[in-house]
Amino acid sequence: MIARTLAVCAVALVSEACLADCTVNIQVGDSLSFDTTEIQIPTTCDTVTVNLAHTGSLPVQAMGHNWVLATDENWQAVAAAGAAAGFEGQFVPQDDDRVIAATKLVGGGESDSITFSTSDLDTDASYTFFCSFPGHWSVMMGSLEFI
Repeated sequence: MIARTLAVCAVALVSEACLADCTVNIQVGDSLSFDTTEIQIPTTCDTVTVNLAHTGSLPVQAMGHNWVLATDENWQAVAAAGAAAGFEGQFVPQDDDRVIAATKLVGGGESDSITFSTSDLDTDASYTFFCSFPGHWSVMMGSLEFI
């Protein structure tokens, strides 16, 4: 994969942005924690892909997790609004501009990915990621910043 990426970069004569790691892999299990609480994204990334993998065994209805990104100012309001969306809405408020990106809910053995543009994000700002499953967001959170 790296060799293919380098070949594409060389052919396209792209800047160092092509070499930047713009993919984040996050694991969650049958507990209330992500395997990281800090994500650093190079400012050269035009898009970011987050791969969320649930390594536990409990079903999504019992211990579902997702990955939601919002600004530091909005994340708690987005998390609270997610409850109204319910399980069918993935506990993420639909058509809410405060939601920057969100994966679907995953249960044990499942995974999901989301790719989002960084073009509208302020690289000097800090962002909060969290799991919006009810009762999870108050302890399952972390920060995303640009470096």
